Amino acid sequence: MTKNETFLRRLYGADTVSRPAFTSVPALKGVIDHPDGDYSVSRAPIERWVRWAVENYRARARCAEALGDDTVPVARLSTGTHLYAAAFGCEVVTPEDSNPFALPLVRTAEEADRLEEPDIWTSPGLYRVFELARLVRRELGDEAWLGPCDMQTGFDIAAQVWNKTDLFIAMTDPRQKPAVHRLAAKCARLLETFLAALRAEFPRMSLCGCPTVWSPPELGPWPSNDECGAVGVGMFEEFMLPELIALSERFGSIGMHCCAAADHQFESFKKIPHFYAFNRVPPLGSGETGFDSAVLTLGGPTGPVFVLGWISVDVVEHVLRIAPEGTRFIFQQVVADVDEGKRNLDRMCALV
Repeated sequence: MTKNETFLRRLYGADTVSRPAFTSVPALKGVIDHPDGDYSVSRAPIERWVRWAVENYRARARCAEALGDDTVPVARLSTGTHLYAAAFGCEVVTPEDSNPFALPLVRTAEEADRLEEPDIWTSPGLYRVFELARLVRRELGDEAWLGPCDMQTGFDIAAQVWNKTDLFIAMTDPRQKPAVHRLAAKCARLLETFLAALRAEFPRMSLCGCPTVWSPPELGPWPSNDECGAVGVGMFEEFMLPELIALSERFGSIGMHCCAAADHQFESFKKIPHFYAFNRVPPLGSGETGFDSAVLTLGGPTGPVFVLGWISVDVVEHVLRIAPEGTRFIFQQVVADVDEGKRNLDRMCALV
């Protein structure tokens, strides 16, 4: 996979490359498919999840070898979005057929201010990420690439901890607004502390959060930024943008996942320094044109790499056609089998 790593490094590094990257991933077992559920919620022995992570990794490696595409396999340590909110004390609901999620813990500024910033080493869910990563690394060897658990921005964590209706009201109330900033700052510090510790202990961990593609470990984290779709530009730039800038400055760069209806924020995204990669998942029902605003606003040689997953080859053709010159792409296809993967790969390669 050294060739693929070199090619993807060049792509992320804004070097001149002749084509997009084409990656594939087979259907994998999600953490909710595990008999004990999400390992960060369960208190069953952490060893029970090693086989799940290792088998998913090996399935990716076999698929990549069979297709000969640009994939670099990673052993993902996937969790639900609840991970950081649970560390603050939020109750976690575990549906039978979906990922766990956190229930809000506070409704007022006073309650939010009383919350203490969690310690990552005494938060059971967060610490289990380290435990599983150690065991998976031992099983696969030091040369295998690890992938991260879920990553949420500080504000997106705060929106889980503070009842969202009350939170949005507080954002407009001069008396409560400072408490919103304080809680978001606590959440952002928790994320930074946790990610810095992961990076220090696991130097071969790719921090691409979504989708499951590889990124060089020296590049910054790739959190989900979805609450930006619920607010206007002014509120985004007051409550969310400063954190994204600080996160990029802390780690040297930042990637981002966004599946919100956030087209109105794309111009503000340009204010984030070293914004190196963007996974855009457009709103349901938007079809092939759901990517247009992001590609046309942020595309070009100085924009982030667009890392697009769960899309058809027809959509790949569309975004390549409309993209400004110099726009860089990594496309990921989820494939049922090698034959489907080869058909898709042949069609995509024929586009460039």
